[in-house]
Amino acid sequence: MKIEVISDLRESNELVAKKNREIFDQMGAFVTNLMSGPGAGKTSLLERTLEKLRNGYSIAIIEGDIAGTFDAERLAKFDLPIVQINTRGACHLDANMVYQAVSKLPSKKFDFVIVENVGNLVCPAEFVIGEDAKVMILSTAEGDDKPKKYPLMFLESKLCLINKIDLLQAVDFDVARAKNDIREINPKIDIIEISCKTGQGLDAWIEWLKAHIKK
Repeated sequence: MKIEVISDLRESNELVAKKNREIFDQMGAFVTNLMSGPGAGKTSLLERTLEKLRNGYSIAIIEGDIAGTFDAERLAKFDLPIVQINTRGACHLDANMVYQAVSKLPSKKFDFVIVENVGNLVCPAEFVIGEDAKVMILSTAEGDDKPKKYPLMFLESKLCLINKIDLLQAVDFDVARAKNDIREINPKIDIIEISCKTGQGLDAWIEWLKAHIKK
């Protein structure tokens, strides 16, 4: 009996991711793959980030959602290039989706490209898309047990933003425990505490970005 073996789909994904990387390098862009669970604050963070960076940098946004254009509509007020990807059920963006989105950008030169991935704590971390850095948002409302439950997200990320720090009085979240668990998983990861509502920690996030943007 002949047995057919199908290769890991991530192998083909990595080939396309390399193409994306070449395109991003030609653009001169620093590319972040922004990941989190649903409702952790990705789009709110993008709003606050664009408020601070849009006048000094050329920026493009690739929005990933299972359906709809709600987040892209929220960001449209900044009048920046936005390409919406609807995955139609897939729980993550893959390199081919991003490749198609990049082809629709109106320019070949950007300082900064932000990819907002689908809200999910598992799948997005498994697929490279040609990014420079995966950035993970963990909100205090989700609970401090998430690093141990979903370690791959933290292992693959270059930076973890602990968001909604303003809710600490109202939620059961131990910041010290979360940081310790995150660093046990990934000793090299940067961690910044932020609040998109109050602005706490956002200057540190912006400085982190400026240090990495190739300009």
